[in-house]
Amino acid sequence: MNIHQATINDLDSLTELFDLYRQFYKQASDLEGAKKFVEERFIKKESVVFIAYDGGEAIGFTQLFPSFSSVSMQKSWVLNDLYVKETARRKGVAEQLIKKAIGLAEKTNAKGILLETGNENVNAQKLYEKIGFINDSNYYYYYSL
Repeated sequence: MNIHQATINDLDSLTELFDLYRQFYKQASDLEGAKKFVEERFIKKESVVFIAYDGGEAIGFTQLFPSFSSVSMQKSWVLNDLYVKETARRKGVAEQLIKKAIGLAEKTNAKGILLETGNENVNAQKLYEKIGFINDSNYYYYYSL
């Protein structure tokens, strides 16, 4: 397995994975929309993506967005997306992708990494806790437009 920070050269592989990720969350397949969204993140330098390959096959990715803590006056990262193809699950791919994300946070002197997962996603919760993430009891609110 090879994991590296994705570039525009990984766009086609990442588009496929991003579309599968969205389908996992019950969204309709939209390869054109997925490609446009991911490409814009690269062009505008709005996120950092790590992509995992097994041989020549892209098998997983994580996407992080920068954020900032005004109170601590430090950068923070939001691990917004994490996906591993079904055929590659339970092989340590997600854990290695998260460790790359932690490396990015350390390299950028960030305060930490924030992530969110569904209450029902017990497997992901176990992995996050194994790595050292702490379940925070803060209330999060979202205003939908």
